[in-house]
Amino acid sequence: MLNLIGVILAFIVILILIRRKVNFGISLFLGSIIVGVFSLQVIAPLDIPKAMIEASIYSFEKQEIITETIELALLMTLIFALAKTMQETGAITKLIDSLRTIFSKGGTLAVIPAVYGLMPVPGGALFSAPLIDKEGDKYNLKKDQKNFLNIWFRHIWFPIYPISSAMILICSMKFSGLPIQMLMLANIPSFLGVLLIGFFFLRRYTKNTPPPITISKREYHGLIYILPPIVPLLFYPLKFIGLTEVQCFLIGVFISLLLLYFLLHIDTKTYLGIMKKSLTWNLALAIFGIMILREMIRISQIHVLITDTMQNLAFPALLIIILIPLLLGTLTGYNLGAVALSYPLVESFFAFTGVQLLGLTSLIFMSSLIGYLISPIHLCNVLSSEYLKTDTTRMYRMFLPAAVILLCIQTVFVVLLFPA
Repeated sequence: MLNLIGVILAFIVILILIRRKVNFGISLFLGSIIVGVFSLQVIAPLDIPKAMIEASIYSFEKQEIITETIELALLMTLIFALAKTMQETGAITKLIDSLRTIFSKGGTLAVIPAVYGLMPVPGGALFSAPLIDKEGDKYNLKKDQKNFLNIWFRHIWFPIYPISSAMILICSMKFSGLPIQMLMLANIPSFLGVLLIGFFFLRRYTKNTPPPITISKREYHGLIYILPPIVPLLFYPLKFIGLTEVQCFLIGVFISLLLLYFLLHIDTKTYLGIMKKSLTWNLALAIFGIMILREMIRISQIHVLITDTMQNLAFPALLIIILIPLLLGTLTGYNLGAVALSYPLVESFFAFTGVQLLGLTSLIFMSSLIGYLISPIHLCNVLSSEYLKTDTTRMYRMFLPAAVILLCIQTVFVVLLFPA
């Protein structure tokens, strides 16, 4: 029972530290120590540092160095650097300017945040907020309407975006071990739901407003900057020659950074300087913290306690698998963190659902994503609301029904198509 208390206490401490702006990776590491200490009834003291090493770099069972966690941390760091470099060099702005000349009748209100959404950088809604603010004025939109469209369309790709950190993590070998393309296919109903809900609100907001004046001079050269976010996807087939998915995307992101350099036509010193400023250890620390916490929960044998409880209680396991990621997504405001924290907790419930692993993984992913999307501490919500001088809570009359509909769509789809 102490191990269960330790896990609950660890999660409370992690959430408090996150709310107090403590680094996410450090918060997870401290939570891992709490889990380990409270599990000393079932593990030896030496198992705590061994679990940390096992999760990071070395397998004691296989007696060999493992690089999966390091590769994953490097990939997340480089994706963030690519996003920041595109922002700092103005590549994103040029891309948006070109798109603005193509789309009319309010289309840019969807396209602008959607394009920024191709680069999964934390707080990225702030990049598109100034453009949405300006475009929204042409349609006399209220501040909360601009805010909702900015947040909603920025995250439109997330159900099917294979280089998002949360999707890469949940499909990694230490989690579900599923091919990313399978999860993408399973999430298509949610993706279509996000599209339909978004365009319903877009049409509703721009329906009775005259379209803005069209731009006579069309500039398309900025469209070339859509290539860097897309190029990593082209390297996925390398998986069939023996590379892991993470290794495929690592190669792709390296190529994207090189491609961006040639597209920008700036000197090497300037480009490297911008890239250097774009690098951060935060995501790498988060990945190591996630893997260490997961390993610590595994050796704590809490799954045995959960399984025994499930055998004695007629409990709706599927509901737990939906609600825990949803709650953690809302509480943390961090999709990657919600997936990382919830998956090991609900994994022991899988056998009691009557649903295939793919369906359950999809539900965990989408539940955490929806919770993250509507979270009041979601960085995109906070920064976009601050820029547009509105309050996050004013979006909930749109957010909550949209979130419920989306979750119902995916749940019904999973139950019908993925029975065990």
